[in-house]
Amino acid sequence: HGFIKLLLHSSKKTYSMFALFYGLYNTKYEPRRDSKSTEKKFNRTVRDPYRWLEDPDSPETQCFVHEMNKISKPYLENLPLKDRFKSRFTELYNYGKYSCPFKRGDFFYYFYNTGLQNQSVLYQQDDVHGEPKMFLDPNSFSKDGTVALGSIGFSKDGSKFAYSVSESGSDWRVIKIMDVATRRMYDEELSRVKFSGIIWTHDHLGFFYCQYPQTKDAIGTSTETNKNMKLYYHYLNTTQDKDILCLDFPDQDKWFLGPYITHDGRYLLISIHEGTNPNSKVFYIDLMQVLPDGRVTGRLDYVKLIDNFDAMYDYVTNDGRDFTFLTTFKAPMQKLIRINLDQPEPDNWITLIPEDDKDLLDYVICSSETKLVVHYLRHARSVLYIHQLATGERISEIQLPDCVTIDSITGRKEDHVIYYKISSFLTPGKIFSLDLREEELTPVQFRELKVTGFDESNFEAKQVFFKSEKDDTPIPMFIVHKKGLVMNGDNPTLLYGYGGFNISLTPYFSPSRVVWMQNMGGVFALPNLRGGGEYGENWHKAGMLANKQNVYDDFISAARYLACNGYTSVDKLCISGGSNGGLLVAACANQRPELFKCVHCAVGVLDMLRFHKFTIGHAWTADYGDPDKEDEFDYIYKYSPLHNIPDIRNKVDPERHSPLQYPSTLLTTGDHDDRVSPLHSLKFYAEMNHKLISNPQQKNPLLICIETKAGHGFGKPTEKIIQEYTEVFSFIGEQLAVHWSHN
Repeated sequence: HGFIKLLLHSSKKTYSMFALFYGLYNTKYEPRRDSKSTEKKFNRTVRDPYRWLEDPDSPETQCFVHEMNKISKPYLENLPLKDRFKSRFTELYNYGKYSCPFKRGDFFYYFYNTGLQNQSVLYQQDDVHGEPKMFLDPNSFSKDGTVALGSIGFSKDGSKFAYSVSESGSDWRVIKIMDVATRRMYDEELSRVKFSGIIWTHDHLGFFYCQYPQTKDAIGTSTETNKNMKLYYHYLNTTQDKDILCLDFPDQDKWFLGPYITHDGRYLLISIHEGTNPNSKVFYIDLMQVLPDGRVTGRLDYVKLIDNFDAMYDYVTNDGRDFTFLTTFKAPMQKLIRINLDQPEPDNWITLIPEDDKDLLDYVICSSETKLVVHYLRHARSVLYIHQLATGERISEIQLPDCVTIDSITGRKEDHVIYYKISSFLTPGKIFSLDLREEELTPVQFRELKVTGFDESNFEAKQVFFKSEKDDTPIPMFIVHKKGLVMNGDNPTLLYGYGGFNISLTPYFSPSRVVWMQNMGGVFALPNLRGGGEYGENWHKAGMLANKQNVYDDFISAARYLACNGYTSVDKLCISGGSNGGLLVAACANQRPELFKCVHCAVGVLDMLRFHKFTIGHAWTADYGDPDKEDEFDYIYKYSPLHNIPDIRNKVDPERHSPLQYPSTLLTTGDHDDRVSPLHSLKFYAEMNHKLISNPQQKNPLLICIETKAGHGFGKPTEKIIQEYTEVFSFIGEQLAVHWSHN
């Protein structure tokens, strides 16, 4: 009936939208369905008729991408809200964005974006209040802003600067090196770098970094699996082929290596992870002992400090051979411990800050030599304390506004002043300084970020708790909207979720969601689902492996809560998520299509039987399980979005009492996404096309948009961000029948 109403409007744009929709279901292009492509998985025969879409470079795949964009791009371009949303979003996005300042050598540095620059610029100052000078402008890397700055690393004395760059959003990086005083670039460039920091030795002669073997396919669009990470050392003024292999584990080719140099420069720590599991081994190398002449010449002999994956161990600081770690060892809400390298057995460990039974000890920074800056999460909101390093004793609580997130804290062990930045759903950012030498620890506001045309006093953010319907587990959820919201069930609502990989979702500012609330009358809801990290490792475990269905039950219960409490209704509700969140919304749409009007699935993990065979997907078996193991295959297969698209033929919608439809759906992905390969979205859409689009019962539009020169999200230029959010929110607004308001 909604599309009959479209015909009653006289505007040319609305008519063209209907024509595009009609063309979507009557296009002559039909992707080839290979009925012979099957695989025996234990006691099941699994059909995979679109496996040919796994080859990104084949003419057939490129034709599919071209044909799908020929449908989606004009449709999205002609949405009625597009021009107004883009104009308003651009206006709100155009505000100065600052990072916290940080000191390296004799200078202070900070990142700043004037508002609409494609990439933020790194500035240098003689002192924190001095005149800023441009130090590195990533906007000069490419004309269209699609080459972005990745990791950065200054030498200990601040005289050398190394940084990595990424093209088109790829996870692959190239490291470049600069002399700070002269801005002269060194000749060498280091390639095949992925998931690596830049770890300088304190002699300033070179740095450690991690590298993968050469890929066969084109970097950026490659689907080749990434294994056998190696640790190398690079000396300045040498070519990469002269770099020294220091460490690798060919018998454990899925291990991730995280190198760190201790604050005193003496020890190289290696944190080793199996995939995305937060638990880690810790090896160390005493550089004074193994490098008596100070030169790295070959493989490094290491000592195994922690040689199992029973808990997480994050290095905080050390005083000589006394090391301080944040750990989950017998403490799922995390605690701070001290380990002496000469007595490393667990019975000799000293607890500095014990586990809290309610608040998550999230991370710890050592600063001003003897102080610990301790960040907690209390129901997914930031809490900040200062402790003594020697004893772990709490000195002071730093007062924060309610319902905020500390985005970042800068300050090393030798720095007496730290800087921290807070933000919230309604606050773009405030930066504070805190001098840890003062007897009375009083934060001083250093800088405030302001958005023209937005008055936070007109909005409210709250946190509610609801029960997950299957097992009554209490789940927190943030809800943000205009003040005076009428609870009549008729408010367009965007429900966003993630629920995985021990990642915590906390309050954050988003200009696009300001437009959603201010001009589109929308409600924004953010539940903290199991599988995340908001309540420690037990909360994470409750939503991983065989417990993954809990995440979907939590999200479905959040949708039910919003409808039952007058915020919205099934015809006014859109669900949205990206990456693991894309898996979330696709699984929920498959399981309960009647509960949602609209779905935005961004860069989703959707083929759960083959995710581990591409790029870095093997790492995710820590959270999802391994589909090549029978007991794990059984629970993965039950929710895999690609394999569970519902058959809606002749079924009745229990909420609307009309023929059942799949929700209006927009899939978005990037052609250079080499983390979650676009093959997931391509195969899922092809299967949707086969099962749903050809069914006359399906009237809601189903679209896929494949962005060029775009990856998983990292380093996306402002121009592309504005274009993407304009398309997404215009699509959502159209499906939820949103009316534009200038208030």
